[in-house]
Amino acid sequence: MIKHIFSDMDGTLLQSNCKISEKNVKVIKDSQIPFTLVSARSPREMIETIDKLDLHEPQIAFNGGLIFQKTAQGKRILQSEPISVDGISQVLTILRQEFPDVSCSLYDLDNWYVEKIDKGIEYEAQTCDFEPIVTDFVSLLKQDGLKVFKIMLISFDLQEMKAMNEKLEHLNSGDVTVTQSAENYLEITHRLAKKSRGIRYIQDLENLTKEDMAAFGDGYNDLVMLEQVGTPIVMDNALPGVKDYAKFITNDNDHDGVAFGIQKYLSSESSI
Repeated sequence: MIKHIFSDMDGTLLQSNCKISEKNVKVIKDSQIPFTLVSARSPREMIETIDKLDLHEPQIAFNGGLIFQKTAQGKRILQSEPISVDGISQVLTILRQEFPDVSCSLYDLDNWYVEKIDKGIEYEAQTCDFEPIVTDFVSLLKQDGLKVFKIMLISFDLQEMKAMNEKLEHLNSGDVTVTQSAENYLEITHRLAKKSRGIRYIQDLENLTKEDMAAFGDGYNDLVMLEQVGTPIVMDNALPGVKDYAKFITNDNDHDGVAFGIQKYLSSESSI
């Protein structure tokens, strides 16, 4: 019997229009299984889905860089791992020298910062319910108390994405972790910010075994999450190679794959 479900958002729980379907909402609520979003998104980008599902469990943002609960008083921070200013500066230096045209965003707890509005930022804005703050990153990083949890890079040039990924890969041995979460997205977080670490926090909190947990995912940043649980379920629209980590394959994200997976593989009525 599954005691906790973890789910990625983009490409998994959410449809291509970045909204959760009514079918997914109904099945998740009806299952009465505790449910945690595990996302590269910021908390602000997760709130709409949290509200629709009426979630009170801890939620995992920034690929595990932040664990929080929504309360009547706001967000209760349970664990956080911001990126150091030195780590951010190192990434920005490489980008300015070798990839000056890539779309670059910085995220703190509540805000989305950019230096310019370009094609990538306009594309990302279509998935958000709030606008980026245009500012100079050098000045921003001098602000006392600023905590940046994620650097997000967007490129629609697949060769540029490949080259950028390879160039930044060496940073994985330092303060940050570089992960390609989707074809056009590269996300940089603290080296301890992994989806598996967020799951382990909740596993310890609720005294769960690996077999007690299931997870849904579609991307490369989901692999550590899928390996962490006893029942990994992968979307039919997953990136190449991700299905190799699945116990079960479910429908794609535009055909209620999470709902289908819960009903077929995780519910008490399931024949599996």
